[in-house]
Amino acid sequence: MKLIGIDSSGMTASVAILEDDLMVAEYSVNYKKTHSQTLLPMLDEIVKMTETDINTVDAIAIAKGPGSFTGLRIGSATAKGLGLALDIPIVEVLTTDALAYNLYGTDRVICPLMDARRDQVYTGLYEFEKNADIYTLRTLLPATALSIEEILEKVNETGRNTVFLGDGVPVFIDKIKELTKVDHIFAPAGKNRQSAGSVAALGAEKYKAGEYISSDDHVPEYLRLSQAERELKEKESR
Repeated sequence: MKLIGIDSSGMTASVAILEDDLMVAEYSVNYKKTHSQTLLPMLDEIVKMTETDINTVDAIAIAKGPGSFTGLRIGSATAKGLGLALDIPIVEVLTTDALAYNLYGTDRVICPLMDARRDQVYTGLYEFEKNADIYTLRTLLPATALSIEEILEKVNETGRNTVFLGDGVPVFIDKIKELTKVDHIFAPAGKNRQSAGSVAALGAEKYKAGEYISSDDHVPEYLRLSQAERELKEKESR
C-alpha cells in the first residue's frame, strides 16, 4: 500500500509518501509563502528524490479541514487533480485528528488549537486507547470552532492531564496559562504543527478500513462560513 499525504490547512505546507509501515519521505515548510507556490514543487521533489513511480500510488490522503480557507482549497484542488489523473481514491482526514495523531501513544488528553481568527480556534479533544500493542485515536470532542475560553472550560471538565499543540497555542498562550486548571504541557517543536506524515499514517488506517471516496466527491470541511459568505448572508438578512 502506498499513499501520498497532503496538508495545507495552515501556514505549514507538508507532503509525504507512505509505503506500508515506512514513511518514505516527508517535506514540510513552515514559512510565509503561499501553498500554490510550494505544494506541487515539494511533492515533485520527494517523488523524484525517492524515485517513486507515481502510478503505483494507491490513494491520496488529504487534510480536509478545518483550517485556512485558501490553504484548504489549494490542498483540495491538488488532491483532486492527482486523484483524477491517477484514477485513485481520496482518504479524507480531519486536520485536528491528524494534529492529535502527531502525539501517538501519549496518555494525556490531546487538545489541538488552530487559530481560526475572530477570537476562535478550530479544536477538538482526543485520547489514545491501547488495545494489545496498538494505540487507537479516540475522539472525545469532535472538530469544532470555539472561543479559547470555551475549549479550556471543556479541557478543565475532563479533569485530566492535557497536552496542547497547534498554531493557536502561541496566539492564546496567556489565556491557556491563566485559565487551564488541569496539569498541562505543550507539544515540542517538530510535533506541534501540521504534518503530512500524520495525515498519511492516519489515512492508511482509514484506507485499510475502506474509508475513502472518489476524487470527484471530495470537498473541504470548513466548519464555518467564509468572510465573503458571512458578508453576503448579512446583506440578505437586512
